[in-house]
Amino acid sequence: MSKTITVNLKKKPIYDIIIHNDFSLLKDELNKLSYEGRKCLIVTDSNVGPHHAAEIENLLSDFCTEVVVHTFEAGECNKNLKTVEGIIKTLVEHHFSRKDFILALGGGVTGDISGFASSIYMRGIDFIQVPTTLLAQVDSSIGGKTGVDFDQYKNMVGAFYMPKLVYINTSTLKTLPARQYYSGMAEVMKYGLIMDSSFYEWILNKMYEIHDMDQDTLEEMIEHCCTLKQRIVEKDPFENGDRALLNFGHTLGHAIEKAKNLTLLHGECVALGCVCAAYISWKKDRLSMEEYYEIRDMFVPFNLPISITEIDPAEIVALTKSDKKASVGELKFILLKRVGKAVIDTTVTEEEMLAAVNEIYFSEDDLNE
Repeated sequence: MSKTITVNLKKKPIYDIIIHNDFSLLKDELNKLSYEGRKCLIVTDSNVGPHHAAEIENLLSDFCTEVVVHTFEAGECNKNLKTVEGIIKTLVEHHFSRKDFILALGGGVTGDISGFASSIYMRGIDFIQVPTTLLAQVDSSIGGKTGVDFDQYKNMVGAFYMPKLVYINTSTLKTLPARQYYSGMAEVMKYGLIMDSSFYEWILNKMYEIHDMDQDTLEEMIEHCCTLKQRIVEKDPFENGDRALLNFGHTLGHAIEKAKNLTLLHGECVALGCVCAAYISWKKDRLSMEEYYEIRDMFVPFNLPISITEIDPAEIVALTKSDKKASVGELKFILLKRVGKAVIDTTVTEEEMLAAVNEIYFSEDDLNE
């Protein structure tokens, strides 16, 4: 049974999030948007395309006047302006107009790139999010943040540009490598930690069902995450206030991601960043020691890292200055007041961040002891 969540801005419906276990409702949802008889560009990457692109292409072949598949090489390293240029070139070559649309089929990188390309092609063309990773389904596909990395800055070039539809097919998660699947659990855990303690407890109680990818459990988990993000996006669509709370774990997480040359997945880096943020919360007397250790240890059952080797802690702290959230002024660090309640803190020092990174860092000497 499908589930629908409607995202509103200024009390007006902007787009629906559809949660279903296959693609059977996609054409109906596109028909509601009057997309029949238009051109569709499916943007996907080299990992996802072989699994799902042909199915979507066949599904829309008698619905759209033309369906074109544009595939780029998978990986965060390709989240750049060159990849966007390739998408724009395909749109031009196939004579796409402003009435046509882009369908982003893949994870967060695909959604971010496709959304940004949509925002700038002919000053704006409609786009649809069809997220296929857990991380994208619960987080990045919702809220209209689009963009690419630029030099050392993550997501520095981009735009707020809302999709016309988010269609989540939960069965696509079965095609994910296990590591990619569990990477998404970092964002799931984040929602519980910053907004909903009862959801956090639910996650821990449903641990075995989540491991087994039980369909009903997945749908309930994804729906709850989408609802939590819907609420915060509606309240603060352009991140002028509380939407920054969604960056819990991301300040140091992004720095770790950069320092490790993208060899760790985004969710793995977010998990490490969450541990660091919880540590700082403890040291600033916002959490008890027991709460900190419980939060830290609860990432382990979901195969997420809570320690790291082969880094320079000082470099990690220095890299936080390359984060776009810091480059425009004071650093807004997200801390926990308790499980289920996050706060924005602008007083976190470099020394406190260094202590947090040292908490998760294990040198070769430590490992050999």
